Amino acid sequence: MAAVREGLPDGRYGRSADERADRKLKIIGAVLGACLLAVVGWSAVHYITSSDVTGQLIRSKPVSDTTVEAVLEIRKDKDVTAICTLRALGEDGSEVARKDVTLDRREDHFTELVTLRTTKLASATALEGCTSSSRG
Repeated sequence: MAAVREGLPDGRYGRSADERADRKLKIIGAVLGACLLAVVGWSAVHYITSSDVTGQLIRSKPVSDTTVEAVLEIRKDKDVTAICTLRALGEDGSEVARKDVTLDRREDHFTELVTLRTTKLASATALEGCTSSSRG
């Protein structure tokens, strides 16, 4: 007696319609997932890097064992108050001064001389960053 087969032999007549549909759905899902990941990544980078205020430390020099002068370049909207954090470091890398400077000028681009009082001689000065707060 001959054995009775149910269905077609595997692989003989190409892929079935279900397999083709599954493959298309996988491709569409992968593309949509990649697009979503790109949008989330772009949003995160935009959120982190966008600020109403940008600051740059132009130069700094120790004036004495307990004083450092720093020159900042600030870019901001005229109606925004900038708050910049400066930090001075000693020879051993320890923090010898930290100061939050409030810059409330009605200019969009300016330089500002800032004096920091230190606990000992500073060898380096760093601008930690600037944030904004709207005028009230």
